[in-house]
This record gives sequence, C-alpha cells and structure tokens, in this order.
Amino acid sequence: MKSLIITVAGMSSRFNRDMDVEVLKCLYHEGSAENSMLFQQVRKTYDLVEEIVVVGGYRYDDLVAFVQKEMGDYLPKIKLVYNEHFHDYGSCYSLLKGIELVSQNTDEIVFIEGDLFFASESVEAVINSKRDVISVNDEPILSNKAVALYFDVNNCPHYIYDTNHSYLEIREPFTAIYNSAQMWKFHDAEKLFRECDALTQQQKEGTNLEIVQRYFGNINMDYLEIVTVNEWFNCNTKEEYLRAISFKDLKR
Repeated sequence: MKSLIITVAGMSSRFNRDMDVEVLKCLYHEGSAENSMLFQQVRKTYDLVEEIVVVGGYRYDDLVAFVQKEMGDYLPKIKLVYNEHFHDYGSCYSLLKGIELVSQNTDEIVFIEGDLFFASESVEAVINSKRDVISVNDEPILSNKAVALYFDVNNCPHYIYDTNHSYLEIREPFTAIYNSAQMWKFHDAEKLFRECDALTQQQKEGTNLEIVQRYFGNINMDYLEIVTVNEWFNCNTKEEYLRAISFKDLKR
C-alpha cells in the first residue's frame, strides 16, 4: 500500500507579506480553486496512491473547509490531521504527525512539501519507483531559498538548509551537489517508523530534514533512485505562485 503525506501546517509568513489578508498559501488561487497548490498536488497523485494524509496547522479551519467544499471528488482518500505545534516547532513535527496517521498496512510512504507545483510525470516517477527516491531539480542552488543535497566521499546523501536564508556551508569533501526538489519516497515504511521512534525531542522540534536525513543518510547513491523533477516551482511568495500558474502542465 502506498501512502502520500503533504505538509501544509506552516504560517506562510513570506507569502503573506504580499497579501492584504492573510491566507494559507497552499489554498491560495487566482481564478478556480483548481489553481491552488493543494488541489494540484492531490489531483496529480490521487490515482497513484491509496491514501493522502494532509497535515495542517495554521488556519486549519480554512483547510478543512476548502477540502470539504472544493475537493469532494477526492475526499475518499484524504485524511486531515492537525499539528498543534505549527507555531512553535519546525516542520519535522508535521511530517511526524503524518507518518503517525498512515494506515497500518502501509509499506511505502511518499512525502511532498505543500508549497510546490511540479510536472505530472515527475511525481509519477517518484511514486512508481521500486526503490527509495530522492528528488532533485535543475534550479540554481541559492542560499536564501534552496535546500541543498550533497553526497559525501562514501556517496551517502546529506541535506543542508539555512533557516535564516543567509548562507550554506559544506565542511567535508563531497562528490556531487544538487538542489533538492523536496519530494521523497520512503520505500521501506518499517525502517521509517523505526527512525521516527529514535528521534530526540530536539529533533522533533526541528525541520523535516531531521527525518529525511535519518532515513537516507546511510544509503549509498547506488541504492537510491534520483529523480529529476521538471517544471518545478517552490512558491514561497505570491510572485512565485503567479509564475507557477502559467505552467503548461497545470490543467493536465
């Protein structure tokens, strides 16, 4: 069984700088509600998985109302869960809440961050892979927005990200470096559960990369599938969203 987790609990602070009224950015849309990030992500993955767990927090009532009103055709597979620590913990706790809610017979878990637009064929490649998957894109690696992924001398992956959006630093030799596309497939759900059980309280309060790194950190590149995601948009601002909705794949 394949489960998908989408995390949308964050407070959308950078997005809301451009807004007259605060919004939950995954729900924001110009024109039809189908142009929202959440609708697009669910539509493009619905037939590929057995369940979709959406983790909310900030403006959670808006999320519930939107799903019930605008996404009726997709309700049979959607589970909503509330992250009560959306305002004082990092994104790790949202992913952890999603993992806790997946069905007991789940054997593969896909995780997508909730502020992305991407091509249909890219997410299909992630979900349908027979291996653990790390996704990358061809965007420039910029310290103020990128999650960087590098492979060490043993060809094992490491993620770096500056929450202050200032600079990135790699303090060891590396064999490759990429911009993360922020989608992952955990092919072994049991291993993922064990890694989550081993998290410290400090890690639970950190970013979702705490879980990602624990799971992937000792897997050699030869045993991973690295999927390059095409037509990728990370919508941290309204301007980035407006660029994304002109995406040719949007209506597919």
